[in-house]
Amino acid sequence: MPSVAIRDLHILLVEPSPTQQKIVLNLLREAGVNLVDAVSTGAEALAYLQTQPTDLVVSAMYLPDMDATHVLLRLRADPRWQELAFMLVSSETRFRAIDPIKQAGVVAILPKPFLPADIERALRATLRYIELEELELQSYDVSNVRVLVVDDSSTARAHIKRMLTDLGMRHITLAVDGKHGITCFGEQVFDLVVTDYNMPEMDGRELVEAIRSRSDGAYIPILMVTSESERARLSQVEQAGVSALLDKPFTPEVIRQALFSLLST
Repeated sequence: MPSVAIRDLHILLVEPSPTQQKIVLNLLREAGVNLVDAVSTGAEALAYLQTQPTDLVVSAMYLPDMDATHVLLRLRADPRWQELAFMLVSSETRFRAIDPIKQAGVVAILPKPFLPADIERALRATLRYIELEELELQSYDVSNVRVLVVDDSSTARAHIKRMLTDLGMRHITLAVDGKHGITCFGEQVFDLVVTDYNMPEMDGRELVEAIRSRSDGAYIPILMVTSESERARLSQVEQAGVSALLDKPFTPEVIRQALFSLLST
């Protein structure tokens, strides 16, 4: 159980609309958060974080000076804020708009309109992100699990590596796309592959098929993380032999349970 409670969280709200700002502030306080500060622009948020320790940033998608994706990418590029939890509040559903922020490692996306129970669930996901417990496995010493992470987004690779490291994994190889991934797979021995779906040249489905075609890849667990929502494409991935599909954004607890299921069998 986490030792930090919702009431202990220090949250920065980034919302340009005074009306929406008031609504979200009230809901956060109703959920039990005691310390919430609010700003209206991305620049104000970045300046605030220079001087104030914060557990979670809750941001609207579209700000006067930049969008939430640019704010999060700026945070992920700075070692001080690479592990800062970031929640998006938005009714945006277009893949091109929402996929980049998923790739950057947003902890949760809260669609508008939302209820107090929705924001409380998102806050609890944040607590699990902040205090992630090391993975306990029946069949493996987790510190010895050899993992291949394949993703064409450097931000996404860093985010996945950070989560796996927090789970206790120490041997993680990063590949920048599917072709690089299959090269790495041919050069090293792995116990687990974690791959993105949408990648140039060789996508996640093609990578899974390439691994499954090898004698040393027939039974290795392959976890695919994706923001893809088209059922036909996901069905093709499942038929290719992926072991588990994980939607972006995913919470540490979700990936923990998925890895426990894959690696304990």
